[in-house]
Amino acid sequence: MKVRIYQPAKTAMQSGRAKTRHWALEFEQTAPRELDPLMGWTSSRDTSQQVRLAFDTRDEAVAFAQRNGHAYTVEEPAPRKALPKNYADNFRFDRREPWTH
Repeated sequence: MKVRIYQPAKTAMQSGRAKTRHWALEFEQTAPRELDPLMGWTSSRDTSQQVRLAFDTRDEAVAFAQRNGHAYTVEEPAPRKALPKNYADNFRFDRREPWTH
């Protein structure tokens, strides 16, 4: 089975970086998705897609994949761009956009 190892990005609903320090291992899709004729839901016979394993380090996830004989791909996280912002810049008199409430 093919697995994907990656470090998840933070969700839009959180301001901090919680749950982004661990590494996740997900199984790739092996069975095609099907449309349920009665309800219209999309489903698949492959239940391994529902499994997501969490590891503290990248090496632990790779070791797990190798130990269980899974072919794996590792997606390295993109470097985080921190844009420095000052609160006082919101009230500068020479702003490019007008400040309104």
